[in-house]
Amino acid sequence: MEVGSSKRKNYPVPEPALRRMPCYLAYLKQEHRKGSKYVSSTLIARDNGVDPTQVTKDLSYTGIAGKTRVGYEVAPLIDALENFLGFRVMDKAFLFGAGSLGTALLHDHGLVQYGLKIDAAFDVDPKVLGNEISGVKIFHIDDFIKKPQSDVEIGILTVPAQKAQDVAEIMINNGIKAIWNFTPVRIKVPENIVVQNTSLYAHLAVMFNRLNSLPEEK
Repeated sequence: MEVGSSKRKNYPVPEPALRRMPCYLAYLKQEHRKGSKYVSSTLIARDNGVDPTQVTKDLSYTGIAGKTRVGYEVAPLIDALENFLGFRVMDKAFLFGAGSLGTALLHDHGLVQYGLKIDAAFDVDPKVLGNEISGVKIFHIDDFIKKPQSDVEIGILTVPAQKAQDVAEIMINNGIKAIWNFTPVRIKVPENIVVQNTSLYAHLAVMFNRLNSLPEEK
């Protein structure tokens, strides 16, 4: 996997399609391990809870088309999806906030498989400064501000909610162009900054609501 800043072509792909594609990829890898050489859009749709026409439309963005009465060739489609999603180019990231969630992400070796390598972590807690987790050293955030210009453009935000906006501004002012935001706060950023919000608490609320809405067993 190539390490470096990924300068990928812009594709007019709807966000819902982008969210579905990693699910297709995981499914295709399972089929590949089973020895499947071809898989139809109908099977992909059935096992992912999506309409077959939606699967075909989503996969068309990769430039790969299925064959009549055969379906998609599994191995080439895996390659096409990984290239399209950027998983074949290794992007480096800085993590901000080495608390419990940040530490869990540092332990998550699966991120590398999807093209993201955490290069360094930053915090202000004396208890964690200088520690090394899974080969990633934790520095004081002042070291990030003082550092020479870096080629790292991605920042992972896992600080306490009350610090989210302040730290986001520090990140942006020092070269971060894309923020993966794990805090429940919707940070305010300039238009040229990419933000991807991933709120664990929001998904937890949805799960609780759906659980409580289940009909009672008789």
